[in-house]
Amino acid sequence: MAGAVGMYARTMPPTPDGPDGAPGEYSSTENRPLAGYVGLIGLYSLTVGALALAVRRRRQPLGRMGPYDLVLAAVATHKLSRLITKDSITSPLRAPVVRYVEPAGGGEVNEEVRVDGALHALGELAVCPICLDVWIATALVGGLALAPRASRLVASIFSVTAASNALHYGWDALKKTGQ
Repeated sequence: MAGAVGMYARTMPPTPDGPDGAPGEYSSTENRPLAGYVGLIGLYSLTVGALALAVRRRRQPLGRMGPYDLVLAAVATHKLSRLITKDSITSPLRAPVVRYVEPAGGGEVNEEVRVDGALHALGELAVCPICLDVWIATALVGGLALAPRASRLVASIFSVTAASNALHYGWDALKKTGQ
């Protein structure tokens, strides 16, 4: 590993550091909140480590996660990530780091990050359902490992909600074809 790092250091010319300590040439057009990303990676790593420790300390064998659990968790992850990052009702949770832009339809809103520095990374997480998916999936799958009954209940609520939303959109599309 040390040899690879040394080789990399030899092939990349030194660049001045940017305002957050990152190499100045990471992005020539915009400041990226690399320090904030590092903080989020650290927090996620600690979360996964704590989850792994909790699973290890559990004296009972883990139940097998079958296809049903994985589909349930996937659909629930999708719905919960959209609820947290896009739903108009949850906008007060995002308001400290984002700014309202416009309605997106279907009870969702478009927002943009309004903070700089390390908090900018948190703002990106707050408005990006795909970015938040891994955090929610970790929580749901960890819950299925440690508390399967309660986790299935929570995942079922969000999966049924997602299915209901799909039916609403399908119904609206069907009505439009009949006009």
